[in-house]
Amino acid sequence: MRLLNQIIAVSTINLKSLPQRFLPSLSTIVAVALVVGVLLAFMAMAAGFQRTLQGTGSPDIAILMRDGSQQEVNSVITLDQVRLVGEAPGIVRKPDGSPLISAELYVIVDGVKRSTGTKANLPLRGIGADGPALRPGMTLVAGRMFAPGSNEIIVGQALSKEFAGFDLGQQVRFGTTVWTIVGTFAMEGSVFESEIWGDVRVVQSLFQRGSSFQTIRVRMQDQGALDQIKAFSEGDPRLKLAVTSEQDFFAGQSSGTVKLIQYAGWPLAIAMALGALAGALNTMYSSVAARSREIATLRCIGFGGTSAFIGTLLESLVLAVIGGLIGALAVWLLFDGASTSTLGQGFTQIVFSIALTPALVAQAMVLALGVGLIGGIFPAWRAARLPIAAAYAQG
Repeated sequence: MRLLNQIIAVSTINLKSLPQRFLPSLSTIVAVALVVGVLLAFMAMAAGFQRTLQGTGSPDIAILMRDGSQQEVNSVITLDQVRLVGEAPGIVRKPDGSPLISAELYVIVDGVKRSTGTKANLPLRGIGADGPALRPGMTLVAGRMFAPGSNEIIVGQALSKEFAGFDLGQQVRFGTTVWTIVGTFAMEGSVFESEIWGDVRVVQSLFQRGSSFQTIRVRMQDQGALDQIKAFSEGDPRLKLAVTSEQDFFAGQSSGTVKLIQYAGWPLAIAMALGALAGALNTMYSSVAARSREIATLRCIGFGGTSAFIGTLLESLVLAVIGGLIGALAVWLLFDGASTSTLGQGFTQIVFSIALTPALVAQAMVLALGVGLIGGIFPAWRAARLPIAAAYAQG
C-alpha cells in the first residue's frame, strides 16, 4: 500500500508539472499524433476498399471466365461458349424456359477525377437484357435505363460523384464515339457503382470485339449448384471455364490492393515512429533533468526508486496516449466516410469510402503506447537510479 501511495504521489507531481515543460511535451504529442494519423489514414483506406469489395457480389450468382484469367479484362469467351453455358444444370430458368444468364464485356475508358483533374481508367461494362436482374439491389436513382442498340449509358452513383463529366444528360466521348448518359444507378455502395453500363452489342461493335465476351454471369438455383456448373464446364472440352461465386470473386480481388496499401502505411508509420521515439526520449530525459531536485527530495523523505521509475514512465505513456487520441480524432474528422478512388486489380478505378474502425484505432494506439513505453523506460530508469548527491549538484 505504501508503494502504491508513493507511485500515485510521484505520478501526480509529474503530471501536474507538465505545463512547466509545455513545448517539449507538445513536440512529443504532435510527433505521436502524426505517427498515428499517417498509419490510420492508410489503414482506413485499406479497410474502406476491402469493405467495398467484400460487400459486392451475391453467393447465388456464378461468374465464368476463361480458365487461368485472374481479371475480367484478360478473359475471352466466345458466343458458342455462352450458348453452351446456358445448357448447364443448376441455372435458374425464366418463365419461357431460357436461362437467366448475362454475357458481358469489360473495357477500359478514360475519365477525369473531379478533385485532382488527373486522368484515370474507368470500366465500361457491356451488359445484356438480363444484366440488371443478375445484380440484386440495383436501383435507378435518376433517369432511365439505356435503350438497347443505342449509344446510351448509365453510370454508377459513386463514379458520377468522383469523376467529372458523368452527370445525367451529359455526353462523353470514348475513342471516336459519343455516348449520352441517360441514367444513374445505385447498388448499396458496391464495386458496381464504380462502373459505366451500356448495351453489350453496341460495346462489342464500337470497340471492335466481334462477338466475343469476357465474363458470363448466371443465377444459380441454390449455392450447391456451383459444383454442378463446375462439373459441367470441366466435362465439356469446348468450355473449360473457371467458375466461382460472385461473392468469392470480389473478396479475392481485394486482397492484393489491401496489402499494397497496408505495406505502404506501416513502414512509413514505423519510420515516423522512430522520429517520434527520439523526440520522446529527449523530452523525458529533459523532464528528469528538470525535476532532479524534486526526485532527490522525495528520495530523502523515504520514496523509493520504483515510484520514480513508474511515475516517469507513466508521464511518457500519458503524452503518447494524448498524441494518439489527437491523431485518431484528426483522421476521423478529416477522412472517415470521405469518398476516394484507387486502382483496382482490374486496372480501373474503384470508388470507395474511407472507413475508420475501432479495431484500427486500437492498433494505432498500441503503436503510440509503444513509442511512449520505449521513449520513457530509459529516462525512467535514470530517474530511479539518480544519486541524491548528483541530483542536488545538478540542481
